[in-house]
Amino acid sequence: MDQSLKVAVIGGGSSYTPELIEGFIQNYATFPVREVVLVDIPEGLHKLSIVGALAQRMITRSGLPIKLSMTLDRRSALAGASFVSTQMRVGRLEARGWDETIPLKYGMIGQETTGPGGMMKALRTIPVLLDVARDMEELCPDAWLLNFTNPAGMVTEAIYKHSRIRSIGLCNSPIAAYKWLSALYQVPAERIYCEFAGLNHLHWISTITVDGESKLPELLANRDGYSARNVPQYEWNAALLSSLGAIPSYYLKYFYLHREILAEQQAAAARGETRAGTVQRLEDELFELYKDENLAVKPKQLEQRGGAYYSEAAVRLMNSLYNDSGDIQTLNVPNKGILDFLPDDACIEVNCRVRRQGPEALPVAIVPAAAKGLIHAVKTYEGLAIEAAVSGSRDTALLALAHHPLVPSVNDAEKMLEEMLLQNKAYLPGFFQHAGR
Repeated sequence: MDQSLKVAVIGGGSSYTPELIEGFIQNYATFPVREVVLVDIPEGLHKLSIVGALAQRMITRSGLPIKLSMTLDRRSALAGASFVSTQMRVGRLEARGWDETIPLKYGMIGQETTGPGGMMKALRTIPVLLDVARDMEELCPDAWLLNFTNPAGMVTEAIYKHSRIRSIGLCNSPIAAYKWLSALYQVPAERIYCEFAGLNHLHWISTITVDGESKLPELLANRDGYSARNVPQYEWNAALLSSLGAIPSYYLKYFYLHREILAEQQAAAARGETRAGTVQRLEDELFELYKDENLAVKPKQLEQRGGAYYSEAAVRLMNSLYNDSGDIQTLNVPNKGILDFLPDDACIEVNCRVRRQGPEALPVAIVPAAAKGLIHAVKTYEGLAIEAAVSGSRDTALLALAHHPLVPSVNDAEKMLEEMLLQNKAYLPGFFQHAGR
């Protein structure tokens, strides 16, 4: 057993934690974690105690010598860690509700990772994770920070632009695509290969093979494609898929089917329905299950959460880094010339070979020509939003919104931004600590 293998989980009171613990248990033979520390903030103590008790029951049931502890002291959790996993939500689900509803008042998509809502989540999250990174520079400078916190690509880019720690972003969307294909073709994921190109929540799958045989043509004819519970369901336009020659991420429905999804969101809001409300109800149900002292496994209901399988991806990545496996995973990493139309320090989502020293982005064979402009536009917005998060500049935040393809009017955006900043004031000290703009 590696006596130094310690994992700190930032946001340990998350409903996802049992999935992470399950991953540590299932992978113990190759990733013998010695200690897991779940850390949260005082407001999350109640949830931390519930999920931590379940995690301990799971470990006890496994019989493995994994030490579990819970704390509100982030620095003690980070000290000596080999891996740090983030699954935090600054402002909790209440702030997600603001992200989803305020933009709708101004005729814009309301979503927690895409568009204006995604920017507000980034503005809340980036300063906090940069604080975590500064603690890591002091307390565990050689550790890997595996960031799942959304918007994952922007947050990860901010970390490697503004800190010295080693960080990788990951998302459950690629692993969900493999699970879809594995079920569709009744083969294990190891026999499937997909090439991803683009950004987090803005990627295209341009190659899909099963045992080396291309399945892309027949999949392009299936307009349902793979999707997610947290994204409204519409069939893809057949001519669009045929012309693209690639399968878009389900998050691209916000761009390609903008009017339909905006109308659906506005109708749902008029009924008092939000995704944040749905998630809150699901979380409440999960935590009621977690309280059961006889429960010692991850409940199946957790897979109904939009981020299901993220922990499988997170533990797989830790395992591969630890063992220098050289397997291929889809990750958020610095561009470094892989997409020649983006800056080298832009964060992209592509296939990488995972070695002990870190992921090596693989050359991308195909980027749909029609997708390059959208990727570039969204990356321009992301770069500006990161700058705004770090500087606390309203003007830069507005400039970011003005360059987002889902923002139709800078004048409306300016009013919306002011309302959203005021609503989030408690979580955005950088925007309110000095006079002027």
